[in-house]
Amino acid sequence: MRLYFSGWVAVCLLVTCTLVTPLNSIAHELRPAYLQIEQLDAQRFGITWRVPARGQLRLSLDVQMDRSASPLYPPSGGFNMGVYTERWQIHHPNALSGLSIAIKGLEHTLTDALVRISWLDGREQIQRLMPDRPGFTVKAQEAHSQIALTYFYFGLEHILLGIDHLLFVLVLMLLCGGWRQLLLTITAFTLAHSITLAGAALGHISLPQAPVEAVITLSIVFTASEILAKQRGKRSMAIRFPWLVAFGFGLLHGLGFAGAVTDIGFPQGAVPLALLTFNLGVELGQLVFITIMASLFWALRCTHWRVQQWRFRGRQSIKENWNRDKAAVWITAPLTYTIGGIAFCWCLENILSLFP
Repeated sequence: MRLYFSGWVAVCLLVTCTLVTPLNSIAHELRPAYLQIEQLDAQRFGITWRVPARGQLRLSLDVQMDRSASPLYPPSGGFNMGVYTERWQIHHPNALSGLSIAIKGLEHTLTDALVRISWLDGREQIQRLMPDRPGFTVKAQEAHSQIALTYFYFGLEHILLGIDHLLFVLVLMLLCGGWRQLLLTITAFTLAHSITLAGAALGHISLPQAPVEAVITLSIVFTASEILAKQRGKRSMAIRFPWLVAFGFGLLHGLGFAGAVTDIGFPQGAVPLALLTFNLGVELGQLVFITIMASLFWALRCTHWRVQQWRFRGRQSIKENWNRDKAAVWITAPLTYTIGGIAFCWCLENILSLFP
């Protein structure tokens, strides 16, 4: 039995080592690019273009505008904290009305680009460009429905592509003892990250992103260790009240969500709308993930139970000692070791990044 379990641990560690680097690369590749255009006077606009980067390499994405916009000086840029940033200014005779903007190379990536335009009269326009729609034409005024839809999809994509947040939700599911406890725990997590996200969006809370990311990965390691302790029969505070863990770490995860929109920000004329729809997108993504994982767990437990019935047929004494809870342990333990191993590697990487 111990040899079999040790084999599972070895397999999990091998999977962990195999997955850590690709997962980090995928998460990096899927970060959105960001184009900010701010009006400086009647016909002059400042441009800021941010592209995901790793070291001195960046995604091959460039901004293209039609000939009605003329650059006032060449772009200047540099690398900093995993982002390549360029800045320049343009002249446009009609305050950008009718200007065509496209992101060259976006169709060859897996990422999106968010475009935010601000005028001196308080108007703002938000556009989400995708590989199958890499360009658009600036309108004189944008409807609030476009802002709502843009931030809703941004929140949905952020949670579904945010592997660290999904892994934390997954370990919370494994820690909970039933649907009622899971509902309370996920509600506490949602409330907590909504509080800190709103505080950060409104400028009331601000923390450096690197330490926040380190603690987020540490929260996954801690919760995974509590799952293993629960399987050994221990009854800690986290095991008895997982909603407390979800709420406490959820406050930090909210700051992680805020980090995704710090550079992009929320439109000044529609902060409540953008914040609400971003949160709704995050919550929908969470519900989709929980539903998929719960269905998968149920299918695996049923399959495992059927396999054991087939193995132990005619051996009543053994079959009676095998139940669905034991089957769940053999599913949960390897998964927990794998998640904890991945999160631990991420935690070390984030901690080391604090010391250049």
